[in-house]
This record gives sequence, C-alpha cells and structure tokens, in this order.
Amino acid sequence: MSQDLSQLRAAWQAAWPGALDAWSRYTRLSDPIWCETSEAAQTEGLTGSFAMIRLTDQAVVIDLAQVAKLKLGAYATEILAHEIGHHILVPADLGDHARILARIRRGLVGLERYAPLVANLYADLLINDRLQRSAGLRMAEVYQALRSGNDTTQLWRFYMRIYEILWGLPRGALTEPGRDITLTAPAEGDQPEAQKVVTNFEGDARLGARLVRHYARDWLRGAAKFAVLCYPYLNDDESQKASWLKAINDLGATGKGADRIPAGLTGFDDDEFEGIGHPSDDPELTGLGDALDDPNAKPRQVRPDQGSHKGQARQPFEFGEILRALGVPLDQHELAVRYYRERALPHLIKYPARETPAAVDPLPEGVETWDIGQPLDQVDWLETAIVSPVIVPGLTTVQRVWGEQPGETPQRDPIDLDLYVDCSGSMPNPQHSVSYLTLAGAIIALSAFRAGARVQATLWSGKQQFLTTPGFVRDEKAVLRVLTGYFGGGTAFPIHILRDTTAARTKRDKPVHVLVISDDGVTTMFDTDERGNSGWDVARQALTAGRAGGTLVLNYRHWAKDANLQRAQREGWAIHSIGDWSELIAFAREFSRRKYGGGKREE
Repeated sequence: MSQDLSQLRAAWQAAWPGALDAWSRYTRLSDPIWCETSEAAQTEGLTGSFAMIRLTDQAVVIDLAQVAKLKLGAYATEILAHEIGHHILVPADLGDHARILARIRRGLVGLERYAPLVANLYADLLINDRLQRSAGLRMAEVYQALRSGNDTTQLWRFYMRIYEILWGLPRGALTEPGRDITLTAPAEGDQPEAQKVVTNFEGDARLGARLVRHYARDWLRGAAKFAVLCYPYLNDDESQKASWLKAINDLGATGKGADRIPAGLTGFDDDEFEGIGHPSDDPELTGLGDALDDPNAKPRQVRPDQGSHKGQARQPFEFGEILRALGVPLDQHELAVRYYRERALPHLIKYPARETPAAVDPLPEGVETWDIGQPLDQVDWLETAIVSPVIVPGLTTVQRVWGEQPGETPQRDPIDLDLYVDCSGSMPNPQHSVSYLTLAGAIIALSAFRAGARVQATLWSGKQQFLTTPGFVRDEKAVLRVLTGYFGGGTAFPIHILRDTTAARTKRDKPVHVLVISDDGVTTMFDTDERGNSGWDVARQALTAGRAGGTLVLNYRHWAKDANLQRAQREGWAIHSIGDWSELIAFAREFSRRKYGGGKREE
C-alpha cells in the first residue's frame, strides 16, 4: 500500500505544474503538502475531505490515502487546479472568505450553522465552471467518480443538477433527478395561518446556474442569493446528515493557524444588505427589469434586516461566529479582545501629556574605561584605537561619556491611567453584545499606550467579583482581557483595590488619573471597606496621591440630586453624565483633549 501511495504521490507531483498553468503560466505556489495517512492530514488541519487549501499560508494539503480510497488518482490536475482556484479566484484570502460567510449567513436565517458548507458549494461552482469550460479539465468526471452513495440527498441532487445545466449535460448524468420540497412559511400580512410553499426544483437549479454565470466576476454580490436558493434543501433531514458534506468541504480549515485575523470584520460592508432575497426576484437574473420602474407595480416588501447599516457594527457574537466558521481557533474571550481592539482603533487619539520645562539633548563629555561585563555596543572603537593599537579588553578599551544640555523641544510626560469599569448585572456581556463601557475603556486605554503611559484596568461587580491587571502595565492584551470579562452580579465598588493602589504610590511615581465608568451604583465606592476604612477617605487619598485628578463617568441623569455625588464633586471628582451608553464613545474620544489640554486628535 505504501508503494502504491508513493507512486500516486509521484504522479500527482508531476501534475502540479500543469495545474498551475490551468490558471496562468505565471501562477506560483509552493508544492503541496502530501499526506500518506489521514492522521498526517489531520495534523495539517485536513479532516473529512481529501484536499484543501489553507489561506493563511496558501498551502495545498492532499490526503493521498483518501484520494486512493475514493479512486480519484486519475484526476490529479483537476483536483489540484481546483485547490489553486481557491487562491486565485474565490475566496482568494481570509478577508474575502469572511465576507462571503457574512453575506451567506444573511440568507440562512435559522440555519446559519451551514454557512461554511454553502460558501464552499458556491466557491466550488465558480471555480469548477471556469476550469471545465475555459481550461478544458474533466471536472464533470470528478463528480461522476464521487457519485456513488451520494444521490440520496436533496442538496446533492440540487447541487449536481446545477452542474448539469452549466455544462449542458443530460439530466441524470451526475445525479438522480431531484424533487420539489414543500415548506411551511410563516404567515404574512393578512394571512391568519402559516402557508405551504412548494419549491420548484428544476427552476431553482436553473436559477442557480444563471446566478453562477452572471455573478462570476462579482461573486460577492451573488453569495446571499445563492444561500437563499439553497435554504430549502438544507432543511431536508437527509442532507443535514450526509457524509459527503465533509468529503467536498475543502474550505473547512482555511483559517487554521491564523495569528492575524482579517481587518474590517467588525463593521458591515456598504452593500452587504443589498439584494438579499430569492434570485427569482433579481431583475439581473430574470431579465424582467426593476418592478420599481413601473408606477403601477405593487411595492416590494422590504425585510426588516435590509435597512441602512452604513457605519454600524456587528455584534461580538456574530463576529465570533464568522471567525469560527473560518476555522480560526480562538475562544470567545479572545475573540472579544480582537473585536474591541479593532473597533477602538478608528477612535484613538493621543493621550494627554504634561510638559516639562524643556527636553535635553545628549552632550559628549569625554571617555572612560570600558570593562568586561558592560554592553559591547558601548565600546568606542575609534577612541580605543587611539589609546593603543593593541586592544586589551578592560585595559585599553574605552566608552563615550555623555552629559546633557537643555534643549528647545518640549518633552511630554504622559500621565498613567487607573481605570475602573462597572460590570454589574445592569451591564451587557461584552462577549455577546456590544458593551460601550468596554469599548470606551478600550479607546482610552489604547490611547494611553500610544502616548507611552501605563494603565491599570479593573473590572468590578459585586463583592469579591473583580478582575484587575497586575498593577500598571503596558500590555494591551492584558488590559483588554480584563475589560472584556463579565460578572453580571451585584454592585460593590472594589474600594480595596483603589486603597492598595494609592498606598503603593510614591512621590517618584508619575501622576495618575482615576477614571470610573458606572451608573448610580458608583456611590458604593464611598462605603466602608473590609478593614473599616471610609470610602470617602480612600477616594480623597487617591486624588491626593494621584496628583492628576479623577473622573466619574455616569449613566445617571439625576446625579445632581444625589447627596453622595454632590459631595464627591465638592471634594474634587469631575462628574460627566451621559444619557445613553453609546455617548461613551464621544466621551472617550474627547476625554484627553478636553480634560488635560495637551492631547490632539490624530488624523
């Protein structure tokens, strides 16, 4: 068996240049990864299917054992060219694959879990049609070889019928004839009961073929329409259980090993919600023109999710679902970290900084002996050679001594940030829904890092429910992991953290601004701590030791009537009131510029 696989590998390696030439003589990719066992293929991320391409490193992986088992050895050029097509044509890279998945999810309401499968089917149709017609490869024969045992599912029959129509093959050349499916549609308008809708199998297949040809050069626009077309056949129980789904899923692990995720996925594309509907309503496919041009035509029904979404963002859970569909191996918490970091980036500004009287410029003041144990790059070799042509480390080696002279350029000294974000039960879970508290904290913290400051971030809820960084750090991931955590419990400000942070500070430490984001539960910071200390005393000492003030940002319209907050304001706390959590974004952007006076908006 091993000898047979070695021969198969040699034959497929010989077919590799021809597969590249099927797209262009200028196509260049590294040789495929040949796996002679399914275990070796799984190590590379290939499971179920016999071939795939990883879009993270453009590596084609072939499971030779599966190729031999499925008797596909004679189709090396076809299968290899198909995998190359995922790199050349669709999806080409992880970013476009993610955008296909996002659009296909729009057309699979309730069945979003099948978005990776439908995306794979759609991409394969586009690639195979081009290879069959333009490159003259035997793509139809590949599916004939895969036909055995697959004809029992409606989805497979529907998919194969599209190929038959595309390539002018007689009905039944690739699969048994399919059947119409009766679906139960929800009641609409004046209809009191649900309606029975019968699909038109042959009509759907012809629409699918027309869609593939029409959107061949603009395939992103056709993705959602193709998903709507596949929807009834995914509802077929047999199709959902079919083993062939894995066999042809060569895009299932495109994101395996990705250390960087595609940018721009937190927001919607400008045209992502355009044209979501059945292809039979698409005038570009039917040739019937736009009904809206007819003044007597019945107005079209607009789906609730087809409004304007320009400038809006996805929810964190949807962002995570798309990345998981790509095969990116990140847990929910890490996905949230990536989500809020990306959303914060457009809003970042320079963090405020204090100016010292003047910066200093280095001034050479002579040389001194350089000894073994000191950094080698500090040796002044020219002066060493002048001292003696014979170099003896520690005796003749010298290093430059530098002094300072006042310069004319002001030097900025960024203040540190002590950030406390409320995470009680009245706050959203940032890993599932957009939390403006988390996003505002991320904007301010990342701005602080950009200016060279350090941040201590604390997430708090009820008693003993808190998460904090190990002091003041310059580790953005550590801060974001704190901010994207969630408790959802009671409300009890962690007075002990503010107390211990204040006690640890010395006059040599940089000034620090204390920022608290909360609602009316902020008044718990003036309670008594576990040692019997008054929260008022702790808060007062924090402002004194921090030397850079403190701000309470509150979603609390009537704070001015709260006696505790009136007192806090008198004792030096700045209070910023918002009427809606979304207003935190504007506050976060303007915080440094308005509060400290030295920050400027970055263009």
